Parts: sequence; C-alpha cells; structure tokens
Amino acid sequence: MSRRRIGNPLALAVLVTLAERPMHPYEVATTLRSRAKHESIKLNYGSLYTVVNALLHFGLIEPLETGREGGRPERTVYRITDPGRLEMLDWLGELISTPVKEYTQFEAGLSLLPALPPSEATWLLQERGRRLEADIGRLRAVHAVAKEKHLPRLFSVESEYHLALLRADLAFTTELVQEIEGGTLDGLEVWRQLHAAGPWSGAAPEEQG
Repeated sequence: MSRRRIGNPLALAVLVTLAERPMHPYEVATTLRSRAKHESIKLNYGSLYTVVNALLHFGLIEPLETGREGGRPERTVYRITDPGRLEMLDWLGELISTPVKEYTQFEAGLSLLPALPPSEATWLLQERGRRLEADIGRLRAVHAVAKEKHLPRLFSVESEYHLALLRADLAFTTELVQEIEGGTLDGLEVWRQLHAAGPWSGAAPEEQG
C-alpha cells in the first residue's frame, strides 16, 4: 500500500462527500452521520477539522466562500480540487483492491491467550460469544429496517461486511470454546501445566522446582 500524505480514512470520506457538492465541515459531518458512515469511519469534530486543514494544506480541497447565517460563526464552504479528485479515486481504489494486515484487538489477545488459565479463557471466550450474538442481533434489526424502507443495498454493503465479520468471529470463538471444553485443542495439556506448575502458576521459582 502506498504511503499517503494523509492516512486518516476520514480524509477520504471528506473528499468523497465534497465530490458530490461543496459543503462546510459541519455539513460534511452531518451528511456522513445521516448516512451512518460513522459506523465504519471514526468521526469526531476535532479530527474532522484537523483533516480539513490537512486537505487544504496539500491542495486537495479549496475554499469556495465564507458566510454567516444569523448569529452563527462564519463558516467556510470547501470544494474538491482536481488533484483532490484524483487522490480520492486512487485512494478508494487501493482500499477496495488491496488487502492489508490489520492488527485487531482480538488477534492480539489470542496471541497472548496462554497467559490465562484455560478455565478463565473459556469463560471470557463464552462472554465474547454472548456479546457477538447481541451485536449480530442489533445489526440484523438495522438491516431489516433498511429493507422495509426499500433502501438500495449498494449504500449498506459496508454494514453487510461488518455482519459477515461478526458471524465469522462468533463461529471461530464458539469452535475454540468447544475445543477447549472438549479437550481436543492441540497443546491444551501443555497450557494446563503452565498454570499448574509453570511460569504462570503463581508459585515462587523455587517452588516450581
């Protein structure tokens, strides 16, 4: 993946939104939220204005006009530039076409799982499964509402992807719990010994003998 001058995906979301029409930053934010894009891209107003300033600095957007409505502070309307449009298309194409290594929190936890006793790890994995089931239920309800409103599927494919990931996560977690409880997990006996008399047993070194 290429090294970009701005790496925050929020910057790409701003470019895509401004490609529709010129807007001021607050309108960009409300547009993204109304389309539930904050569920896929981290959005807060502080980082939004930082991103807008960076896009402006690199010539990817430019001010169109500054105005005031009533007693509100002045707001600058921005539009995307030609270099900004090229950056948008190249960046989006890269995200869609090129898989990258993503360091997830769960993967980090799994890599260090042996530090927990098997019984505790099992309980925690079961708790994860319960929370995943709840998340899947909520997301399925959202999809049902979207279907009732006849919203085009095109505009919610990222939510479908999220649901697919949750289901895969739940399937993996459930299978891992079954292997631990059923005694079929390769290395389970070594894992138990590590907590019975090994370095994670809590015994003093001389007691581990």
